[in-house]
Amino acid sequence: MSSGLPGPSFPLILAAPSGAGKSTIARELLARREDLVLSVSATTRAPRAYECEGEHYFFVAEPEFRRMAAAGELLEWAEVHGQLYGTPRRNLERATGQGRCLLLDIDVQGSRQIRRAVAGAVSIFVLPPTGEELVRRLVGRGTEEEAVRRRRLANARRELQEAGEFDYLIVNDDLEEALATVEAILLAEAHRTRRIPRLEEVVERLHEEIDRYLETGSPDAGSVSHTQELR
Repeated sequence: MSSGLPGPSFPLILAAPSGAGKSTIARELLARREDLVLSVSATTRAPRAYECEGEHYFFVAEPEFRRMAAAGELLEWAEVHGQLYGTPRRNLERATGQGRCLLLDIDVQGSRQIRRAVAGAVSIFVLPPTGEELVRRLVGRGTEEEAVRRRRLANARRELQEAGEFDYLIVNDDLEEALATVEAILLAEAHRTRRIPRLEEVVERLHEEIDRYLETGSPDAGSVSHTQELR
């Protein structure tokens, strides 16, 4: 379903420690909203059995990844768990051209770079309800060795320290509540005055219509709502 947001598009960042559920939130948002498009990252890691090129990631060799970074083709990049991940600049350009918000499901390092590089980006940090629940979710995946889980949890401790640097915090205890919170943030951000196109024109026209009444003493029957002009 489309939200009919009034302002121009903007990047929406979802970041969280592994196991907090940001990817689940991102997947559900994309299924419900036509005004969002997922940013597909480039990575040097090998694809997993279920992953498709261009849908889950753009899988590239390390020399090509580093060439892209040196050429400015990546909005951000970082090394995560021994592999390189980055956001192709073309993702943002394509989403902006479509009038849609680019949804970035990225790590804390990457989100820091995006917030610095892209004016108007909105960042949300997703918290687990408890540390115990975070551990339970990681263990429940059953896809990683104990050493990998411990490394992820050590990273999570460091990433949690940066939660205060984000625009918004949400706790992913109940998925529907978390989704409703993100959608409320999207709606509020889209109605920020700095994002509304042609606002000065609409205000000027309202002034003219008020002045017309003050001069004539009667409302202009031909006046129409200016709601669509704010979209």
